[in-house]
Amino acid sequence: MIKKTILLACLVLTINVFAQENVPKNDGVKTISSNYTAVTNAKIHVSPTQVIENGTMVIKDGKIVSIGNNVSIPKNAVVTDLSGKSVYPSFIDLYSTFGVEKPKRSGSNSRTPQYDAEREGHYWNDHIRAEQNAIDKFSYNTKEAEKLIAAGFGVVNTHIEDGIIRGTGTLVALNSEGSNANRILSTKSAQFLGTSKSATSRQSYPNSIMGSFALLRQVNMDAKWYQTGTAKEKDRSLEAFNANKNLVQIIEAGSKMNALRLDKIGDQFNTQYVFVGGGDEYEYIKEIKATNGSFILPVNFPDAYDMENPFLANSVDLADLREWNQKPHNPKILAENNVTFALSTYKLKDAKEFMPNLLKAIEAGLPKDKALAALTTIPAQILGKSNEIGSLQTGAYANFLVTSGDIFDKETTLFQNWVAGTKNELKPLNQKDIRGDYTFNLGNTDYELSIKGKIEKLKSQVKADNKTLGSKISFDEDWMNLTFSTVDTIKQEFIRLVANIENTSAFSGKAIFPNGNESTFFATKKTDSKAADDKNEKDDDDKEAGDDDKNEEKGEKSDKDAVANTDKLFPVTFPNMAYGFETLPKQETILFKNVTVWTNEKEGILKNTDVLIKDGKISKIGQNLSTNNAQVINGEGKHLTSGIIDEHAHIATSSVNESGHNSTAEVTQEDVINPEDISIYRNLAGGVTSIQILHGSANPIGGRSAVIKLKWGESADNLLYKDMPKFIKFALGENVKQSNWGDVETVRFPQTRMGVEQVYTDYFQRAKEYDAKKKSGQTYRKDVEMEVIAEILNKERFISCHSYVQSEINMLMKVAEKFDFNINTFTHILEGYKVADKMKAHGVGGSTFSDWWAYKYEVNDAIPFNAAIMHNAGVTVAINSDDSEMSRRLNQEAAKSVKYGNISEEEAWEFVTLNPAKLLHIDDRVGSIKVGKDADVVLWNDHPMSIYAKAEKTIIDGITYFDIDRDKKLREAIKKEKNELTTLMLQAKNKGLKTKPIEKKEKAHFHCDSEF
Repeated sequence: MIKKTILLACLVLTINVFAQENVPKNDGVKTISSNYTAVTNAKIHVSPTQVIENGTMVIKDGKIVSIGNNVSIPKNAVVTDLSGKSVYPSFIDLYSTFGVEKPKRSGSNSRTPQYDAEREGHYWNDHIRAEQNAIDKFSYNTKEAEKLIAAGFGVVNTHIEDGIIRGTGTLVALNSEGSNANRILSTKSAQFLGTSKSATSRQSYPNSIMGSFALLRQVNMDAKWYQTGTAKEKDRSLEAFNANKNLVQIIEAGSKMNALRLDKIGDQFNTQYVFVGGGDEYEYIKEIKATNGSFILPVNFPDAYDMENPFLANSVDLADLREWNQKPHNPKILAENNVTFALSTYKLKDAKEFMPNLLKAIEAGLPKDKALAALTTIPAQILGKSNEIGSLQTGAYANFLVTSGDIFDKETTLFQNWVAGTKNELKPLNQKDIRGDYTFNLGNTDYELSIKGKIEKLKSQVKADNKTLGSKISFDEDWMNLTFSTVDTIKQEFIRLVANIENTSAFSGKAIFPNGNESTFFATKKTDSKAADDKNEKDDDDKEAGDDDKNEEKGEKSDKDAVANTDKLFPVTFPNMAYGFETLPKQETILFKNVTVWTNEKEGILKNTDVLIKDGKISKIGQNLSTNNAQVINGEGKHLTSGIIDEHAHIATSSVNESGHNSTAEVTQEDVINPEDISIYRNLAGGVTSIQILHGSANPIGGRSAVIKLKWGESADNLLYKDMPKFIKFALGENVKQSNWGDVETVRFPQTRMGVEQVYTDYFQRAKEYDAKKKSGQTYRKDVEMEVIAEILNKERFISCHSYVQSEINMLMKVAEKFDFNINTFTHILEGYKVADKMKAHGVGGSTFSDWWAYKYEVNDAIPFNAAIMHNAGVTVAINSDDSEMSRRLNQEAAKSVKYGNISEEEAWEFVTLNPAKLLHIDDRVGSIKVGKDADVVLWNDHPMSIYAKAEKTIIDGITYFDIDRDKKLREAIKKEKNELTTLMLQAKNKGLKTKPIEKKEKAHFHCDSEF
């Protein structure tokens, strides 16, 4: 008997649908189950667009073998009747770290920078880790799997969230009863990438987002070169990168702007990325659609701010208020514009937050079929696994959900989540649904009982004599217990009902009165619960708010917690912040009449003159001009000038310095233009129309520049000058030798001014040799850094050099002459007056501060006469800002040269208009008012260099981007919109929604030495 019992136990243990036939078994005999499982009479959602009513699905060995209305059920099948239930495909999360522990930071406590890679036989940068495979780090986490299963997920695409190139991911079925032998659907499902460094390495480069972009480009070039077989050493990282190129490429962008930036890199190397978004894609929907990429969207919608303190509330930016209202609409807007997207739990603290947040998106207008597709068919399609997962079709894995109804109805209960044919029971399947509206009578009093909420967490409302009575309900194993107060609420007495419910249409039970007497009650169902909910929900909101607040105090969440305000979608502006345009402004024909014109040409200043702007150009200059269909502006008493140009600025950028190497010629400001910087608008208000965004001064050879027009509201690409001459930032002095960087920043060469010269000589010589090899036709490794420096030697790129001390200025001119090219501009050159004659002879321009000095040691010799002395020596002189505040007052900075040096007003005005245009080699387009030039002009209400002067209109390419009258109206509109959003957030808090505290935000003001 004992032997038979043991044998039977062994047989039971061996029944495993997924048992591997080729694995020896030494703890008993091997038995392989051949049973089928069938679910019948269900409403089966095969896919988002196909539904089978009263359908049957047969499963064997974890897969669907047949599905439909007329399906033959095998005799040995275990059958589950799902009458009245719905079946959906289980969800797929394309971007997960499930089962993969995030690598810990390097254990070193050293603060000394590390410039070289730690690993041998890999890429020269430790943050490129293409050789990593998530499968090697994977360990199934049952506890986390339970959370995901309860949220409806059956499959996750997990990866190692570490590094810029992170290696391959693994596709995992959340089958807690199986093993990795059957959970792993794909060992290499995709190649994952990002923009952040690996935690496991302290290697400094890259330490900016533009450095990350440059590194991605170089890796692609190096991988292509490595395939030629000419590399002298093996590189496991490049080998893996090349091997993974045919996989899906999933890259964490994190924002709309980074998605657009990364898409350009992908296009350069014929790679179509799948972008992990930031939830703000709706703001640039036209550009996002043009990427032709698929997106993985987090649903971590922001909570409302706690706006009760009016002083703190006033400090919240309009853009931050708007995103609370607008972000839940992001999926809907992408769906309307046919942008392919999947949804993910990424960025959520807990998987249980997923469905409540998704319901916010659905309330905001996301169609339910699109939501289902984003969780099933689309992620399967992106991974190329449509035949295996994402839909309920013959041959696919049996991954499905069993629900009480519409999966996206907040009242729906998720009973089961089957993964690869294994059932995960979440709620009892046979639990009765007693939700609805009932009537009953007790002691000659008629009562109305409304039961709603989720099956597992019911809520009750009892009414009698037009009074709502406090009540509480529980329902377990068919027994209902209901307690409610008597009609005479002053007595604080309660009636208790208890009933065993067999029929949900009508039931009876025992009523116990406050005095202990008992009676029988009969309850009859009056209406369908869902219809009643729809009808009564709005009426009940105000009454339930108080109860919800009480529940919150007890640690219970109101089910309103899942619903944000979506009644009104606040309009998206360009940019989507204060002072943005509702629609982008258009080019106009404008006629200025009787205005004082500062031409910056031989005609000088023309009074009582007309200027016609047409088709984005200056069309005519003269008197008594007329034209049809023009906007006529009376210029009497006003001044018209060309737009101010700032030769040295650090606004409109997301990053200034890449200091990870002593030369970073491979990085470019064009990668990180930020068209949403409010400094653009403020500069327009100061009459600025063009700027050069320069790299900082962290290294002798910095990054490439971006020369832009301040077209407020346009995308980054539309700000850039077309066919623009190429520029790069060099730097001299204290910053590049790290004089003020702290005691640990002493290992990067150079540490002296002498060393700076050697850096230049070395890099120019290397670039010269590189260029010679390239031109010889020999096979060579394309190096972006060397390409850029070779452009300097070939006089195809111009240098703007940060400079202070005369000795170094002399040095760099001599190095340039040694390699047969000229420096273009010494920028903020405060000792230019000492070497003005040599600058003139070399042919270099000087862009200087008007009167800054004494802010560090190497500027002690600066004088306010610097600009005048250089100008009088024949040097092309500009006044620059290097500061977002100063840049919007450059008209006043120019005036200082009239005081310090007796420069004429016209010449001083050229310091901020025509001369910087000459230094940037765009004086054939802008910098003066001349027929045929771009219509970049400013209308001032006074003498342009007066401290009382205001820019009334700032026009670029014939489009008005700043208008002082519009600005006044906008201030009132912004105030009104902020008040509306504040009221909605206060209402949200009153309804029981989560709120977050207001945090102080300070705008970063970038300078040459900013560490970004």
